[in-house]
Amino acid sequence: MTERLYLASTSPARLSLLRAAGIEPVLISPGVDEDEAVAQESARLGRALDATETVALLARAKAEAVVGSLVDGRPIDGFILGGDSAFEIEGEVLGKPHTPDVATARWGQMIRRGSGTLHSGHHLIDHRGGRPGRGASATASAALVFADDVTDAEVAAYVASGEPLKVAGAFTIDGLAAAFIESIEGTPSAVVGLSVPVLRRLFREHFGIEWHALWNRRGL
Repeated sequence: MTERLYLASTSPARLSLLRAAGIEPVLISPGVDEDEAVAQESARLGRALDATETVALLARAKAEAVVGSLVDGRPIDGFILGGDSAFEIEGEVLGKPHTPDVATARWGQMIRRGSGTLHSGHHLIDHRGGRPGRGASATASAALVFADDVTDAEVAAYVASGEPLKVAGAFTIDGLAAAFIESIEGTPSAVVGLSVPVLRRLFREHFGIEWHALWNRRGL
């Protein structure tokens, strides 16, 4: 029996990763105000969230935001996946830069520092039968080393492309920034925004589902 996966995300990178892994998910936009969610949790705890706490919180918030949703007039019948990513450098948690000035400043910081860590959060909710059941969470991290000879002209051209403005850390390893990243220690897919091995373990260890039960792409 093939299990259906609903992706509570609008990230093209996460969609591409799942498709490459043999899974065609149903896409649902979660519509979560990420800054507000982090601010509320920080206020509740009385301190700032660290990187792993941030991505875990937002992955869960996105998954829970679509619980009970209808797709083509029908209740969700399968598993809901929420995901989030954040880049950490020099102890600072960096989300999406949104503006060219912020993206440029971050690239200057990354080149000076030389390395950083990308954290990805995952949250699965069992929504089979049209009703929400239990959930399971996990995070994954990968360390990156940036080239030390990236020029101002290269940074300016990359920022002008628009690619880094809406991604955590202001870079993508599966796009134009690949030439500026020397090495990765950890799961490469976690840097893209979703650790495929972690997702496989979540399904197996928490729900007793083998990975191939999710394969639904043509040709498999």
